[in-house]
Amino acid sequence: MNRFLALFAFVVLAGFLGILIMGVPSPDLIVIVLLTVGLVAYDMATSSGKKPDSDA
Repeated sequence: MNRFLALFAFVVLAGFLGILIMGVPSPDLIVIVLLTVGLVAYDMATSSGKKPDSDA
């Protein structure tokens, strides 16, 4: 369920930023948006997986 919610949030963020890029096609903004989407994708891939069970 966590991975589904993370994927949904990623799609919503990417959609919003895509609309922003279409409305304001500035090269600097495109670079920043691509960097942001890349960092979010990396964070989602590394932190939304299954956590090992802990006894504590």
